[in-house]
Amino acid sequence: MSKIHYVTAEGLEKLKAELNQLIAERPVISRQIAEARDKGDLSENAEYDAAKEAQGILEMKIAKMEDMMATARVMDESKINTTYVQMLNKVMIKNLSNQVVMEYTLVGESEANLKEGKLAAATPIGKALIGKQKGEVVEVKVPSGLLKFEILNISK
Repeated sequence: MSKIHYVTAEGLEKLKAELNQLIAERPVISRQIAEARDKGDLSENAEYDAAKEAQGILEMKIAKMEDMMATARVMDESKINTTYVQMLNKVMIKNLSNQVVMEYTLVGESEANLKEGKLAAATPIGKALIGKQKGEVVEVKVPSGLLKFEILNISK
């Protein structure tokens, strides 16, 4: 059984668009395979091998996207609580070792993007923050050692 992927409505639309784009590539690769096949002996045809490999990679991506779509659960943003940290909360934290303040929105894995301040809830930091309240100090074991954060604010 596949695990559930929590997404926002916007994230689900992005997944659909990406899946549709991948599906639209199928005829292009089929044409490449046909053109390479027309060139003769397939045993020594690098173009044919490359096109078949591209087809395999594309089909794998499509299958992965279809699985994500099948297991996607859209989160109801109207039911978000700011009493404790949960998915879709914007969390302001302060690293207690260097006093750097950061703000992240906790999202599902498919929507994570640190440049946009979107942190996957499944990361070590995300997991440590879930369920905590404003003012709590959170310790997170990461590959580089132990980090300590204070939760400064939780918002929608």
